[in-house]
Amino acid sequence: GTEVGELQLVEYTGDVEEDLNRACLEVAKDAPLGAYAVDFIKNQYTRVLTTYEATITIDYRRSAEQIAAVTTVTGSGAIRAELLDALDGFVPETVFQINYFDETQDVDYIRELIREAYYDQPAAALGMPECSVTLYPDTGVQRIVEILLDYPQEPTVLKRKSEQLQEQAAVILAPIQYQIESRRLDLLLETLPGVVKADPQGGSTAWDALLGEGADDEGLALAFQLLAQEMGVTSTLVEGTLDGQPHFWNRLSDNGVHYVDLTRDRTGTTWSAEDLLALGYQWDDAPNFEEN
Repeated sequence: GTEVGELQLVEYTGDVEEDLNRACLEVAKDAPLGAYAVDFIKNQYTRVLTTYEATITIDYRRSAEQIAAVTTVTGSGAIRAELLDALDGFVPETVFQINYFDETQDVDYIRELIREAYYDQPAAALGMPECSVTLYPDTGVQRIVEILLDYPQEPTVLKRKSEQLQEQAAVILAPIQYQIESRRLDLLLETLPGVVKADPQGGSTAWDALLGEGADDEGLALAFQLLAQEMGVTSTLVEGTLDGQPHFWNRLSDNGVHYVDLTRDRTGTTWSAEDLLALGYQWDDAPNFEEN
């Protein structure tokens, strides 16, 4: 964060002007923190006998608080954790440095991680934010990732809705929360018809399904995901297509793999992968029964 600094070069044998210019350019353009935080660097120097005295002036485009807030992460798991924290808190900006950025990790890769993190937290999935992802510098093994998030409502409103949603989930599950583990899924499925509201033209969040006027397939799948997580039932949100149109449903992994789609049935019916394929569902990791 220093704006002006002095360097003393004693008995320097290189080209001082060329080397200072190159060093300043490297810091401002190639170093991750410099590329992110520095607007420009300039240098001046004077010579006194065999000593050069150089003055470096730095103009920043980030505040000291923004620079101090940059965290360092390694690996997709750590990146995802940063994104989960940001989305859960509805923060508008998160910045972190990745120490090893391989060729597969580009802007689209970060955007996909944001999307995955959004669906991992159904209580905070209250409208996919528009996101801007910028990498500093453009190339290199070490990069800083700046993510700006624009939510569909004010963060204070979303935080309150998230709290209301979690409170409602707790009320719904209170009568069955502490049943024996083998009965939890059956009890959850039996509870759904009385608490989940469906509307093909409704909203796309669990809040719409449990507290609003009704939810579409995405909102219903998020509502089931929220309740399943709170019950300790192993469930995964599935994003695919139904008859060629985008569609969401849930995969259950307790006692074998089977599926729930609350747009089709909210009375406890589950389907096998083969059942869903026959009904016109498609998804990325669907089994290929023709090969079997």
